[in-house]
This record gives sequence, structure tokens and C-alpha cells, in this order.
Amino acid sequence: MKYKALAIDLDGTLLDGESIPEPNIDALRSARDQGYRIIIATARWKEMALGVAQTIGIEGPVIACSGAQVYDPATSCDVLDLRLPEAFTEELFAMCNDNRCIATITLGADVLLKLDGEPDQDAMGDEMTWVPQLSVSPGNLPRAAAIQGTRINELIRKELKPRWQHEVNILDSVGPTGRIIVMITHKGAHKGTALQAACDHMGLEARQAVAFGDAENDLAMFEIAGAAVAMGQAEDEVRRAATFVSRSNVEAGVAHAVNHLLEHGDFR
Repeated sequence: MKYKALAIDLDGTLLDGESIPEPNIDALRSARDQGYRIIIATARWKEMALGVAQTIGIEGPVIACSGAQVYDPATSCDVLDLRLPEAFTEELFAMCNDNRCIATITLGADVLLKLDGEPDQDAMGDEMTWVPQLSVSPGNLPRAAAIQGTRINELIRKELKPRWQHEVNILDSVGPTGRIIVMITHKGAHKGTALQAACDHMGLEARQAVAFGDAENDLAMFEIAGAAVAMGQAEDEVRRAATFVSRSNVEAGVAHAVNHLLEHGDFR
């Protein structure tokens, strides 16, 4: 096989909202059975990625927190673990506390959810904890922060990004509801670095992987993978960077591209 691994984003790519279309599951199981390694590569935390992997029936490292973490479930160890700087975290948390927002902060094994008003606990995962205010724990800095809110995201782009852009990544991502979420990670953390780390861990070259995505934070994977698949609804920049433009995520675009690969062996 020319390619040996498929690295697949979740929101806006593999998922339709919070669910996995059945054709995507079927196609990935077929790819698995033909020897492809399947890597989940998401902006969300590792528990979410592991849950998706279990649903499909695949094993292997997962890329979480937009590339700040690569986790190997076989050894229960991190292949890569990058955290936000403490001084930046203090500024970000103060801004979140002073403004209305939905902030999802991924720490070590915990995920903090900050929003106005206590949410329904039954709707939250076991690893999630609601907090009315965010505070910095120097020994447990965030791997990633996902911030939603028009005003606060404007402030982050205007006030934090110019001063911290050499130490952190501040990128727009598309959430499960289709809203823009600002994703923040350590400068060295992106899906390209994480895909390289995952491939190295599996004894593969990055060019033996196919990357699937729909948003700006997937472009780093596109750059190092041997081929790149953009979802049909992706922005023009993402579509232009792709080897193959598939159907949209709500039309099981992953399945369409994977089945094409299984039939033809390539996208060119």
C-alpha cells in the first residue's frame, strides 16, 4: 500500500454534530481490516478521541488537544505532552473570568468547563468539571483552551495574540454546532507535529499517512502527510491545500474519500 495510516479530524470531518455517520464507521472498519492504521486527530481531549476509537473498533495513538497531546492507549502513556505557558494562562483566565464565554480547559486528566450558570451535570462527561471562575494551578497547566464567545474571541485576537503569538498558537476552529471556537495551544503543539510524533511511534513515515480535515488547525497535518482530504464544506484555504476534496461531513465525506482510496489506492 502507498499509504498505511489515516489521520482523521473529528468535528466537521468524521462527526455530524456529535454522532458518527454509519457509512464513516463502515468505511473505517474496512480500511482497518485492509491494514490501515487509524489515528483520531482532534481539538478535543483524549477521552473523546478514545471513545470514538472504541466505537469504530480501532486501536493506536490518538492526537488530542489540537496536537498538544499524543496518547498511546496500549501503554497508557503520552508520546507528546505540551502545556501553555503559566504567564499566558494567567492572562487568559483573567480575561475569561471578566467576560461572558464558554471556556473548555483541558488539563492533565481533567477538563474544566467555565460558563455562566451551572450546566446539567448529566450532560457532561465524567472527566468534566464546571467552575464559575478559572484559576491557575502551576503544576497542572492546560494542554489546550477552547474559547467560544464573539466578544472574548475578538479580545483574544486583538490583545493576546499580538503579544503571545511567538509562544502560543491561537487558531480558529469549527465546533460541533458549527460555531467558531478559538483554539489555544503551546506554540510547538499543532497537528503536524503530533502526526509526526504518532507516525514515529508507529514506525511509519508521515508521508505514509493521509490527513482528513476541514479547518485551519488541520493544515499542519496536510503539509506533512502524503495526501490530504478536505471535507466539502471546508473553507477555500483548506480545500486548496487538499489533494482530494470529498463530500461534506453531513454527507459522510470521510466514507466517500476512504472508499475511493480503498478502490483506487490513491487520490491523484
